[in-house]
Amino acid sequence: MKLFPVIMAGGSGTRFWPLSRKDRPKQFLALAGDTALLRATVDRLPPLARLSTTFVVCGPSHAPAVRKLVPQLPRANVVIEPCARNTAPCVGLAALHVAAREPRGVMLMLPADHHIGKPEAFRAALAAAAAVAEKGSIATIGIRPSRPETGYGYLKVGGRLPAIGKARGPLAPHKVERFVEKPDVVTAARYLAEGNYLWNSGIFAFRADVILDEIRRAMPVLGEQLQVIERSLGTPGHARTLKRIFPDCPSISIDYGVMEKSHRIAVVPADFGWSDVGSFAALPEVQAVDGEGNLTRGAGLVVDGHENVVLGHGKRPLAVVGLDGVVAVDAGDAILVVRRDRAQDVRKAVEELRRRGREDVL
Repeated sequence: MKLFPVIMAGGSGTRFWPLSRKDRPKQFLALAGDTALLRATVDRLPPLARLSTTFVVCGPSHAPAVRKLVPQLPRANVVIEPCARNTAPCVGLAALHVAAREPRGVMLMLPADHHIGKPEAFRAALAAAAAVAEKGSIATIGIRPSRPETGYGYLKVGGRLPAIGKARGPLAPHKVERFVEKPDVVTAARYLAEGNYLWNSGIFAFRADVILDEIRRAMPVLGEQLQVIERSLGTPGHARTLKRIFPDCPSISIDYGVMEKSHRIAVVPADFGWSDVGSFAALPEVQAVDGEGNLTRGAGLVVDGHENVVLGHGKRPLAVVGLDGVVAVDAGDAILVVRRDRAQDVRKAVEELRRRGREDVL
């Protein structure tokens, strides 16, 4: 079985403003340690997969940063989307490139901006999902929930499927009864108590030919657009065709567009210290905090406060005094202060700054 990891690095990361910017989105930031999230995603793949068969999908403005961050990545393995059209077109475009090398190659679709605390367990889960995918199923990795989280989508788990290769024991596959949207806290608590729900990690494994067939069945318009792009692969006119067709592709996630309509879905339950690092509020999950639950970086400091996130810039002190549950970030040219439980709303500041014409700080 030949594995083709595909790292999706096209996100804008607006929830991490002012650290993230148009030319430096979340996946290029070292939010969970000293290494940029994208580079960490690449580094945790060996020995399961090789760099020569690893792809990164990104936008044109981020391609130079990808090549600088992962200089060993073959130039042809950086797949450039002319514009962002969500994950269904991204997956389809990547599948064309993989199918051109190996039609039955198993793709491992990986977000570029997640944190994995247990890389060895992560690789074991990927190997199990790949074994399921090789037989023609679409395998997703579901994370065993540890709390009634309202920020993630869920998978309702059905009956156990036969063990396949490395997909056995605790990593044995199950049917997916349905995809569930982000719940309120009462519903999330019920999911946790019932025990047959998993967090949807957004990590998938499938053969290139299988996912292209499923796209054609579930999203026939996108399927036709991908066929036009496929005919241009390897020709001098490919870039021109891609630029003409891709912006008209439907902007929809692979979950909504394909997964929720497919009858081939299986889930591999796993636990490998996963976090999608979805906002500043999630940073204490992936970085060390003090005895009061405060996370500080740089010259950030907290006095008489609990469970704050304070990220300083350079040697300039950034002090939070007598407050609990606050995020304060100094990026040098912009400062953010927000309640930690409102960290998802940072994008509203980005929208307002854009409305005011402040592209210089976006």
